[in-house]
Amino acid sequence: MQLPKFNITNKWILSYRGHKNTVDLTKPYAFLVEKERLANGIVEDIATVFLTNRECPFRCLMCDLWKNTTDETVPIGTIPKQIEYALENLPPVKRIKLYNSGNFFDKRAIPPEDYKAIIHLLHGFETLLVENHPKFINHNAIDFRDSLKADLQIAIGLETVHPELLPKLNKQMTLDDFSSSVKFLNQHDILSRAFILLRPPFSDEEEGISWAKRSIDFAFNSGVECCAIIPTRSGNGALNVLKNHGYFQSPNIGSLEEVLEYGIAKSKGRVFADLWDLEQFCSCKKCVGKRNDRMNQMNLMQVLMPSVKCSCQK
Repeated sequence: MQLPKFNITNKWILSYRGHKNTVDLTKPYAFLVEKERLANGIVEDIATVFLTNRECPFRCLMCDLWKNTTDETVPIGTIPKQIEYALENLPPVKRIKLYNSGNFFDKRAIPPEDYKAIIHLLHGFETLLVENHPKFINHNAIDFRDSLKADLQIAIGLETVHPELLPKLNKQMTLDDFSSSVKFLNQHDILSRAFILLRPPFSDEEEGISWAKRSIDFAFNSGVECCAIIPTRSGNGALNVLKNHGYFQSPNIGSLEEVLEYGIAKSKGRVFADLWDLEQFCSCKKCVGKRNDRMNQMNLMQVLMPSVKCSCQK
């Protein structure tokens, strides 16, 4: 697909946003427990806590996580209280993800003054996964890990390795930034995973598949341990505008299946498909449930499973 001449800047993206949701600073905006296959092959329950904090400073074109954020840094003590609230209402688990709609080591999002309390709350956990932009990956992460009595893992949004498309996403990151961050983390015995977009804007279905596969290859060659494939979803304002102009369309479920199959077959590390709200990528109500179950089993087992046959497939 030919790239448009839109001048995609922070200002342009912000101009098409709607209103943020009302959030409660005393609670994370969501939390849940789900099963995940670990690097050692064991499947265990993992808690995910979606923290409420200041919005990420990077206005990525495809992002909708800003909807549950604040405009200002939350008061010291707020984040530990949110974690404590979630832990009190979740079943006991040994592994946890703290997602904060941005960057855990951005001091304007998670005040460093709260690190000690967070570490205290996480006593007894075996692993902690957080998310971070490469520009916030530095020795602060090492210092935090050294005080943590758990293995620290960091998820980084690679998105795509398409040389023209990545800058259009307003990610403010280069492929060198990504690979350098992964190398830095590996040198300090911190595992990383990559978030990869399936069919970001300005790509058609075949391009979306091809570049997602290339992105998986790049991520593993850079040294990540895990890749998560995320179908690009509309609804954040800017993508709606691009959709109306013919520059964006969400991928179909078959493309997600193909990319997941490709990644698992590479046997370079774990590869997961993001199955949240999968119905929006499949127009057939007869097979979407079975296809969801199939990919969920592939996520957990990391082996190829027989395809689901349906009359909707030509």
